[in-house]
Amino acid sequence: MAIRQLVGVTVAVLTTLSLVACSGGPADGTGEEPAAVQSTDFFGYLVDTPLLTTNAGSEVGSSSNTEALSGRLYPAVFVPGPSGQMIPNTDLVTTQVLPGANRQVVYTLTENARYSDGVPVTCTDFLLHYKAGVHAGLFGSHLPQTREVLRLDCEPGQKRFTVVFNENSGGRWRHLFGPGTVLPSHAVAAKAGLSEHELHTALATDDWVTLSEVAPVWRDGFDLDAFDPQLQVTSGPFVIDRVGEQGEVVLVPNEHYYGDAPNLRTIVVWPGGTDPRQLDEAGALRIADIRSGQKDFVDRDDPTNTLTIEERVGDLTDTLVLANAGVLGSPWARQAFAACVDQRAVAAESSRVSGIEVPPVGLHSLQHNDPLAPLLADVAEGHLGTDLTRAQGLWGTTVRIGYAGPNERKAAMVEAIRASCEPAGVTVVDASAEAGTLADLSRLVTGQWGGQVLREGTLDAVLLAVDPLAEVGSASARANALADLRAEEEKLWEDVPGIPLSAQPRRFVIDRTVGNVVVYTGLAGIGWNMDRWLSEDDGGSADADE
Repeated sequence: MAIRQLVGVTVAVLTTLSLVACSGGPADGTGEEPAAVQSTDFFGYLVDTPLLTTNAGSEVGSSSNTEALSGRLYPAVFVPGPSGQMIPNTDLVTTQVLPGANRQVVYTLTENARYSDGVPVTCTDFLLHYKAGVHAGLFGSHLPQTREVLRLDCEPGQKRFTVVFNENSGGRWRHLFGPGTVLPSHAVAAKAGLSEHELHTALATDDWVTLSEVAPVWRDGFDLDAFDPQLQVTSGPFVIDRVGEQGEVVLVPNEHYYGDAPNLRTIVVWPGGTDPRQLDEAGALRIADIRSGQKDFVDRDDPTNTLTIEERVGDLTDTLVLANAGVLGSPWARQAFAACVDQRAVAAESSRVSGIEVPPVGLHSLQHNDPLAPLLADVAEGHLGTDLTRAQGLWGTTVRIGYAGPNERKAAMVEAIRASCEPAGVTVVDASAEAGTLADLSRLVTGQWGGQVLREGTLDAVLLAVDPLAEVGSASARANALADLRAEEEKLWEDVPGIPLSAQPRRFVIDRTVGNVVVYTGLAGIGWNMDRWLSEDDGGSADADE
């Protein structure tokens, strides 16, 4: 999939919402064509992100918040709950932490855990995740927690494995193997022309030649514009039945799922940019994570209206992820650029466009609403203002920022950055019409022989929402590790891999007749428990009658 598809996909969906036929053909001996089943005949869930891939561990997937879809296709070892708690996914795996300078976690997969094609989930799936993160340049991955891992001990086909972390690391081990990131190794191997045992050996020995054949399958094979049902077999409660012409993804229950079956027989996940008004008029909008400016279709004064709006200051942090090559290739250059970014002005613009008041953020390692954040306020405050004298070290340079667009709120945020950096002689360009993912950043990546290799990109920064707890791995969120958190923050502001800007505003539309809907503003979004949603009619009868 071309990276620039992230930019154009929203425009394509916005043009019109066609009613896509999903099946047809004579159903009886009359010779008459039955009414075609359409995607809008089913329970609809509109997300605020392009639906490009189901691989949340790829650079494209992490840039487009793929977890909103893939969190219930490839469940995490720990499922983030609505109050920030990490809920152990004991349907899939149990864990045991062993003490020592090198934290060790023993994972035991349940015997019944298997994919939608009936193949068991094994430790090779987790080894693939780990090595994709280790070889980020080769795989095009963004799996920051794998940097905390020293090794993963796993025998082919086994249900038990051990992760050994680097010394004094792994404080956030529950965020390893996150939603949408543990993929079917047997299916990847088959697509690459390997047996699962051959793939396991290549992963265990870091066989670069073989992994060079595997990496494109892992990176691009889960793209939804070329949906491959043999590759995209799932381990969660849902499996993809089909992908519609407007990019909508039709989910049905995974018959081989080892936990409780979903309550709904069909959920159609609509991509960001789909007109919610048209979905509502078609009777297909039941749950939505919508963008600012798209709430006027909900008539709160209509007594027959069942839709409600929930607004939140989200847990995620809108962040500029910076390149480590090109104009921002050195720490001093990234520090200089950060010195002209006015987070307060950026937060004000995000608040104005969204209609939800969000605070500026000056911490990398904690969510803005974390109880420990006030204890690091001095560190955060020191980086919220601008220092134009320092920023003038980049005088005459141009910084290109991309994001998944078009997006009015993010455009306003970039404009605020442009305005605050202009007096320092730094030209900020909104390049979202051309590129918008981490894969478009200029990067120094590790090559085959361990040396640094330049990957030229078209962007210097990408604006996206991140979960600090999943993004930063070396610090612990425990109160007794406050000194470690402070040291980690100071280190991050020295290296500046990214610039935290402000909390992410979130707005949800919820049909009151749908049960078990619990608002969550993390990566998986409100669909974190979509398999538990309840509705008297999900359109399943139309599917069953075919």
